[in-house]
Amino acid sequence: MLSRKRSSKSNTPFVPPFAQPPTTKLLKPTTTTAAAAAARNEPTTSATASPQPKTTPLHQSQSPIDKMVSLLADAGCTLINPAGPPCLPSDLYKFRQRLDGIFSRDSSLRSQFLKGFSDYISSTFNLRRVLLPYHQDGFGSVRRDSFVRLLLLVRSIQQDLLDMLLEKLPEYFDVDPIVSSCGFSSSSRVDEDVATLILNQLRWLDFLVNSEAFVEKLLQVLTICPHHLKKEIIGSLPEIIGDQNNTSVVNSLQQMLQEDSSIVVPVLDSFSNLNLDDLLQDQVIMIALSCIRTIDIEHIPYLLRFLLLSTNTSNSRRIISKIREKLKFVGASHTQVSQNSKLKGISVVHNTEASILDALRSSLRFKNILCLEILKELKSLDEAHKHKVIDIWLLILIFMNCETLQKSVEKLFKKKILDGCFQEHMFEQCIHGFKDLPKDFLTTFVSLAAYMLACKEQRVQEFGVHIYICLFEELCDAYLRQEVLGALLTHVGSGIHFEVSAALDAMVKLASKKSQELISLSSHINGILDYLEGFSVENLHKVYEVFIRLAVSDHSSSQPYGCSIANELLMILRKQINNSDLMYKKMGLIGTLKIVSYIADTNNSSLPPLSQRSNYEEAVELLKLSLDSCQQMPLPLILFYEELVLTLQNKTLHPVVMEWIGKQVVEFESVYLCDLDSGNLIDQDSSQGLEGELWMNLDGDISPICLNILPLVFSSIRSTSPLQVLPTKFILLSLVERSANQGSLGGIDALLGCPFHLPSSKLFSELSWQSLTVKQKQIAILSLYYASNWMRELLNVFSTQIVKECDIISQATKEEIIPKLLKRLRNLVFVECLLDNCLKQHPVLLPELCPHWELSPVIEFDHAGDLEKMNQLHKGSEGISQNKKRNRAKSSSPLANSNIEEKLRQPTIVDTWKKAGAIPSQETLKEDVLVTSSKNKQSESDENQADNSNVPLNIEISAPVKYLEAQRYKFRPLSVDCLTILTSLENNEGSCCEDPSAELPLHLYLLRDLHKKLDQLSPTRKQTLARCSNAAAGFTGIKSNDFLGKLRPWFLYLRKNFDRAVHILREDTETCQEHWIAQSSLAANPEITNTSILALPTQTSISVYKETLLCIGKMLNLPDVLKEKEILSDILQAFQPMEISGCFFQGMQLIPSPGNMDYLYSGAYIFLGTIFDDEFSKEIVPFLCNKLGSYAQKLLTHKCDRDDVDHSLKTKGEMVQKILRIYLANCQSTSDSLNELACSVLPQVSSSGTSVEDDNQTFPTLCPATMTVWYRVMHEENISTLNKLVKEIAVLEKPRGGAEVESLKRLLNKMLQSVNVFVSLISVCRNNDKVSVHAMAVKYGGKFIDSFLKVFDFLQAQFEMHKDLILNLIKELQKATRTIQTLCSEAKGSKQTAITCKIPATKRSMERFLFHVKGLLYATPSGCSFWMGNLKHKDLTGQIVSSQAYLDTQNDDINNDDSADPIVEDQTAE
Repeated sequence: MLSRKRSSKSNTPFVPPFAQPPTTKLLKPTTTTAAAAAARNEPTTSATASPQPKTTPLHQSQSPIDKMVSLLADAGCTLINPAGPPCLPSDLYKFRQRLDGIFSRDSSLRSQFLKGFSDYISSTFNLRRVLLPYHQDGFGSVRRDSFVRLLLLVRSIQQDLLDMLLEKLPEYFDVDPIVSSCGFSSSSRVDEDVATLILNQLRWLDFLVNSEAFVEKLLQVLTICPHHLKKEIIGSLPEIIGDQNNTSVVNSLQQMLQEDSSIVVPVLDSFSNLNLDDLLQDQVIMIALSCIRTIDIEHIPYLLRFLLLSTNTSNSRRIISKIREKLKFVGASHTQVSQNSKLKGISVVHNTEASILDALRSSLRFKNILCLEILKELKSLDEAHKHKVIDIWLLILIFMNCETLQKSVEKLFKKKILDGCFQEHMFEQCIHGFKDLPKDFLTTFVSLAAYMLACKEQRVQEFGVHIYICLFEELCDAYLRQEVLGALLTHVGSGIHFEVSAALDAMVKLASKKSQELISLSSHINGILDYLEGFSVENLHKVYEVFIRLAVSDHSSSQPYGCSIANELLMILRKQINNSDLMYKKMGLIGTLKIVSYIADTNNSSLPPLSQRSNYEEAVELLKLSLDSCQQMPLPLILFYEELVLTLQNKTLHPVVMEWIGKQVVEFESVYLCDLDSGNLIDQDSSQGLEGELWMNLDGDISPICLNILPLVFSSIRSTSPLQVLPTKFILLSLVERSANQGSLGGIDALLGCPFHLPSSKLFSELSWQSLTVKQKQIAILSLYYASNWMRELLNVFSTQIVKECDIISQATKEEIIPKLLKRLRNLVFVECLLDNCLKQHPVLLPELCPHWELSPVIEFDHAGDLEKMNQLHKGSEGISQNKKRNRAKSSSPLANSNIEEKLRQPTIVDTWKKAGAIPSQETLKEDVLVTSSKNKQSESDENQADNSNVPLNIEISAPVKYLEAQRYKFRPLSVDCLTILTSLENNEGSCCEDPSAELPLHLYLLRDLHKKLDQLSPTRKQTLARCSNAAAGFTGIKSNDFLGKLRPWFLYLRKNFDRAVHILREDTETCQEHWIAQSSLAANPEITNTSILALPTQTSISVYKETLLCIGKMLNLPDVLKEKEILSDILQAFQPMEISGCFFQGMQLIPSPGNMDYLYSGAYIFLGTIFDDEFSKEIVPFLCNKLGSYAQKLLTHKCDRDDVDHSLKTKGEMVQKILRIYLANCQSTSDSLNELACSVLPQVSSSGTSVEDDNQTFPTLCPATMTVWYRVMHEENISTLNKLVKEIAVLEKPRGGAEVESLKRLLNKMLQSVNVFVSLISVCRNNDKVSVHAMAVKYGGKFIDSFLKVFDFLQAQFEMHKDLILNLIKELQKATRTIQTLCSEAKGSKQTAITCKIPATKRSMERFLFHVKGLLYATPSGCSFWMGNLKHKDLTGQIVSSQAYLDTQNDDINNDDSADPIVEDQTAE
């Protein structure tokens, strides 16, 4: 039996790790033998149980494993532990040092150890045993490194062990990582995966003996690893190799990435954790950029995050550019969007693309530098094809992440849209590309759309509307749709016309596309009906169209809402129509006609009926109701007919409705026309003693009818006039005729040539006019007024027959119409010149024929100013005593009570002016027209103008009709088609001579009308509010590009007439003087006794010259003209010189080719330049100078980015300096502009920082960066202005008679204004600490005083007469000299050499000024006291410096100065 101790020693299951192995040599063979057996997986027996008869020597009997185990035992480690992992000593460091020492001393032992260890780990069980970490028991279980990792820290054998492990790794490539070779499931244990265990041994080693060899070996093994293990090893490379051999690692990974792009994520992760130098970092970034198009889309987010996090100031721009160039970003393609727009619930974009957005967003967060680089990159792109969907997303992400850059993002969006770089389908791809758009993205899109809708540019507004519609279509959740709709309704209630209009456009499109969805949200929309009073006519159309579409959709739907929307709409409209207030009646008429245009449209025949009647029957009833409600009031009736005309122009109505409309125009002939007998009036009865006659009969004796104007005017003096409705009713008649005759007006062509029954032309002579009563003058003026508007509508209606688009009309018919149109145009010019002359002599408030229901304050002010001027010219003929006024008011009260029209008529603009006191005598004038006795008026006229009765009156056609223009807004406007008459003038048909220049007066008339239309399309800043007013009839809803498109055929004709005007001015040739008279006779214009209507060639040519330049300038300034390249090219092509010499392009590196836009701009520049160089331009120079000054002012007031101004101070400063000089030299008054700039604008800018109100600053180009430029230019211009005054004074002092007192006072006031500018400029130094500004103040201060001293003799001579004004001059100038004294003192104290070098000259100038003032006051008996003394030493703020603080208060009146070099100053007092 075995002994207990032996048995315990041999059968013990555990050897304590802290127990030292026995030191006797007897046990070594036994232990070695057991270990060897265990290594070979053989059963072992106890040494005591089977004792060996003889001990075998170590070098003969031990295997390599035994030797390895023995060496470990000598070092203190028991490798064989049947109950657990190897038993290690407590001091591992000594253990490693001991092994390292053994192997270093004896290389054979090292070889034997490595051989034994290699054999030992050949068994998978043993390999896993040495790879697993062990637990050390003691006071607690502690997890330790594995045995292999402990050996890897032995320096002498590390590299061999690493090679051994790496060579062992391929044996386990094919092993399932889930089930090990031993059959143990490792689904819950990673320890069973031998490859992973080997990889764990290589991480975070304390050192590498031969890193290059190890990395080379590792990369060789890496190339053959399976995919999952390769990705794990690549991701662990930074942990394995440390900071060494990065170059070889990067190169190897690059090659692997080219072969297999699926490993990009661990490669990027490895690149991120490697400590690379700048060169390798750039290489890594290039590798990543090259993978954008090759890797799978699910890996893109990781790649983008790596690239964006790797950016710095040097490579950010390049990375952003490459990402934009190579990334195929999210959003369905344009075709995909259109195909999937109806497939709701189908995801167009994968989740990976949402991950891309998240990666971009997280990478841009808190990285303003990267955001700024993206903005710079996008700003640098100027071609549309270079922009992609990713650009929109990048801007949106910047908008979300950087609040400080939101304004920049909005401006960039606006710029890209206006430049045509962003297209609508790009936004569609962004919005429709997501199945569920995240809420934060929704908020951003809504904010962006809100900004776009608030912009003035129509193109930007269209994009905002499109975004709102896309959001509403994409979102299926009712709450989110309500958010979008609420944002739109916010714009509707903004009160800004263009914003409200754009928002209503979006509502109309939503109502047409998503009416069913809007019905469920109708409770939010119905609130619009409560605020209809604030909408313009254009917007009222849109509001009613929204509700009409909803009402019709509500009828056709099966939703439980019933007919509530339709019933509510009809109820509101009936109330509005029957309301006595014209504003509500206007809204009711617009809404009713809008319903009629929708339900009676033949294209909407499938609509369900809104009531029990059919839709067309309902339409007729609504028309009857509307017509009956406004029969007694002309303004609502005009609006009714205009709305009906607009409906007929845009819709094809049901035959039943057209039949009813035809019945309304049947009465036209009986009301407005009368029969003629062989071209003569049948009834010659006079009206109120006014003899009538036929005017302007183009058809001669064969004319069967005439327009009965004079009798209708007389009958309407005390009642409503049917003539107010004549123009609109005639347009309605023409539309009915065209619809019945396929566009031809042959049935009513007699109206074009028929004469007008007007007062006799003899009454308009100077002598006869003075003999007329007030009522007779009123009748005569109104007759001309109605005749003028009738001819305007004739031109509007029949010009549609000669346009190229009208193919139905034969050429023979066109040739018959054109001469009559030319004659009617000549008649129109004649009548309006005569009417203006009549209004000049007898102002009358004309009735409105084109009602403006909502004139803007700007237009009202303009008209009020014109009428005030007219009233001031005729104050004597219009004034009446207050007593007579009161008596007349009492006596006329019954008449006022009986006049129902006066009660119900809309308050006019003049009524508003009258209540406000803007027009003091309008009521008196009206009473004169109605009831003033003709005797009083006649006697007054005889007294005032008896002397001028026989003087011939010449009326110049080219002169502006000032008195007519004051009420031009009441006239019927000419349509755009009327401009086709310009081409007819080119044929010069029926002319008495071959000179086409003789037709320039007619061309001038149409040019002025064109100018007015361009003003409506592109109002100035002062007219911005005018956009909210109604556009004139015939010019409603037209866009600038459509308008210019109609003008394209006539650009060359404008050039021809411009050349003719230039020829007349240059050659001073006389055209055929009899031409206008002969053509006037052919047009049947009457001859007026002692009155001639002339067309002077020179004045007409000057006016044509001006109007042509103004029209071309306004065309080029239209907001959409730059996008219409063909129109812009035609405009520039029309104004090209005969040839462009090559010397013009000298100095240009890239000379433009003929035909491109740069070449055309250059040609137009040369053409205008050659014209301005001619001598005849001396008459045009004042006009051009004023335009040049206004353009320079626009440039100075142009808002530009502060970054742009500060970017290149020298270049910007020179540019601003030139523009400012041009502005001051060509403005209306240089002194007034200087006074405004110096006293109001310049003090707002401080020396550091921005102006007080950057957003509201009048001149944004004036900022701290350009302050010195403005300051210098204003000083120089002010001195130049003073020098001009000195020259004027010198001329007055010459012995040629005494000058007028008013001229002298004017010069003194100009000098005072110049002194005030100088004082304000010097005072700027108190709030500006720039040395350059102070130096300029001292320098130019001396120069100004020198110039001022030149007029002291003049001041002395005028002192007695203008003493107060001259003393005020001196006192004001004294304020500036004291500030200059303080600047000099501070400059000396602080040794500012830039200022001190200018002090001596300035000091001498101020001393001379001092003694000149002293001499002036002593030489003239002014009664003023004068004393002189030293100044106190004060700083610029007015505080006494510390060196003066001890002075006695009793010396305050002496004004002591403690400075070393005091400068004297004067004080004057009365």
